[in-house]
Formats: sequence, C-alpha cells, structure tokens
Amino acid sequence: MSWTQDSILSLISCCLGICSVVLASRRNILTFAFGFAQVLTYTYLCWTQRFYAEIALNAYYFGTMIYGVYVWRQRLKEESGKMKVEPRSLRPIVIGLIVVTTLIGSWLVGWALATWTDDTQPYLDAYTTVPALVAQVLMILVYREHWFLWLAVDILCVILWVRAGDYFMVTQYAIWCANCVYGIISWRKA
Repeated sequence: MSWTQDSILSLISCCLGICSVVLASRRNILTFAFGFAQVLTYTYLCWTQRFYAEIALNAYYFGTMIYGVYVWRQRLKEESGKMKVEPRSLRPIVIGLIVVTTLIGSWLVGWALATWTDDTQPYLDAYTTVPALVAQVLMILVYREHWFLWLAVDILCVILWVRAGDYFMVTQYAIWCANCVYGIISWRKA
C-alpha cells in the first residue's frame, strides 16, 4: 500500500473513531471530543468516495453531538470514583416501531439515491445511514438499545468500505463491531 494524503487521513479518522466509540461504551462524556474530530475527517473521506448519505449523516452527527454533550452532562453520575452517564431502556413496542420505520426509511432513501444521484453504492449507503440517524438519537438520549442499531450499521459499513477499497475504514468498523458487543454488555450491567 502506498501512503497518500487520503490514506493518512483515513488512518487518523480511524483512530479518532475508535477512541470515540470506546469512550462511549464506557459511558464517558469524552466520547464527544474524539467524535467531533472524527466526523470532520470522515466527512472528507466520504466526499472523495461520493457517499452522499454518509456526508449528510456526519453533518447530522456534528449537530447532535453538540446536544449530546448537554444531555450526557445532565445524566452524569459518580460510579466507582468515575463520572459515567446513567443509561435507560426503551419499551418493546417502541423498539418494534423503530425497526419497522428504519427499514422502510432505508429503502426509500436508497431508492432516492439510486434515482437522483451518482452514489456508488446507493442502497448500502442508505442502510448504513438511516439506522445510524436513529442510533445517534438513542445514544444521545442515553438508551441502551442504540448499541444494537450501531452493530447493524457497523457490519454494513464494513461491506461498504471493503467495496470502496479503504481498509483503514474497514478496520475501524470491524473494531466498532466488537466495541458494540462490549457496549451492549457494559450498558446492560449499568
């Protein structure tokens, strides 16, 4: 592999993203500091690949993370000498509604991307984007169930970036998959 400006930026973005999600799984508010930096670097990489839904998603992340800092600060609680956010749970009926609307919304966005843009992977781009929108809201509002959506998104993002040939991003999303499993366990214990 030859090192280019994009591959170096991809490595940096990968490291920032891994730090951010590990801190989130540990319920640490510093997740947002790394998250802001990762969003900026990742958005540029998506621009070079023409992943338009991913670009829009990252603009959304930036805005929601500003609100997330506020919400998480309100839910911080001392636990074993450390400040950690206190999670909550959704009712099963709400989970069902989220799953159905997310699947339908993903298909509609995929169709729109396939019809009106030159997106290189429109349906996969959509199925990584719409669930991520929902997962981000659930994470910001500190619901445990966000980890399951993130796991689905991260698995699909591994496929997206394998097809794009960016193995730093593949590595990031593979690590994020493992972190989601850890997050599911960690947040359930909390």
